[in-house]
Amino acid sequence: MSRTARLPLSLLRAAACTGIAALALTACGSGSGSGSAAGSGEVKVGLITKTDTNPFFVKMKEGAEKSAKAEGVKLMTAAGKFDGDNAGQVTAIENMVAAGVKGILITPSDSKAIVPAIEKAKAKGVLVIALDTPTEPESAVDALFATDNLKAGELIGEYAKAAMKGKTAKIATLDLAPGVSVGVQRHNGFLKGFGIEEKDPAVVCSQDTGGDQAKGQTAMENCLQKEPGINVVYTINEPAALGAYTALKAKGREKDVLIVSVDGGCTGTQAVKDGKIAATSQQYPLKMAAEGVKAVVTFAKDGKKASGYTDTGVTLISDKPQDGVTSKDTVYGLENCWG
Repeated sequence: MSRTARLPLSLLRAAACTGIAALALTACGSGSGSGSAAGSGEVKVGLITKTDTNPFFVKMKEGAEKSAKAEGVKLMTAAGKFDGDNAGQVTAIENMVAAGVKGILITPSDSKAIVPAIEKAKAKGVLVIALDTPTEPESAVDALFATDNLKAGELIGEYAKAAMKGKTAKIATLDLAPGVSVGVQRHNGFLKGFGIEEKDPAVVCSQDTGGDQAKGQTAMENCLQKEPGINVVYTINEPAALGAYTALKAKGREKDVLIVSVDGGCTGTQAVKDGKIAATSQQYPLKMAAEGVKAVVTFAKDGKKASGYTDTGVTLISDKPQDGVTSKDTVYGLENCWG
């Protein structure tokens, strides 16, 4: 997805080439300007994602590129080398501020550790908007455009509860990582939707996966060793869900264990259609980024800052609807998926 080969030479100079090499910092967008240095009047918008490989962030970048082209502004993009690369994101912020961006859109890898760098950017007059993942505190940024991850978790929790139809649940939760707000919110939402609390005996195993498919498979294998009778699996995202499915299939359990997840990527939504995942909560990264770019453009034009939280929506996707739980089928899901 890299656009590095198209970079105008003047913008490369403005963005500091050394940072580009280290952090995949690139520039794109149609803007009519010549790529001149900061202060020239050309509006520049920065987008910093956790990685440049996860399909969610690839789609987010696409949304930002399309919006930047429509608005006639320059988009600079950067990503950490891996999920959790706070140092990489800090350097990206510094490079973008030096390049003269008017606003920065960021999906924080470390919600707390990134705050000092954000505060320095804001002190220099840069609008900072968090996408997808809130900072800690949330007020560290000017605004947040994101899925209501608690609601996303609640939806699949409610679905799982209804689908069990009164049967005793033995639940495995395949989570993200300790302290990451997105993972915590989805996990807590699932428990709330299912009608149980943390430490409930219904939860027989909890493992961290980092949202990775291979780690999801290993986590599921570990949980099955601990409790072979697991019949409900909550996963932080669809890669973890597919890893869990692989482990269950190896044990001949794939048809009698209910898997629910969050994200709504095209691969995950197809897995719902194929019956590997019972339901998923679909979110919309393209909309997050597009709305973020528009907010920076508004700020550049009239000084009006976006503020507070904007919910970019979530929809429960399943081909096996449950009474009392609002959902849409995979036809809708595949029309609106990402990745």
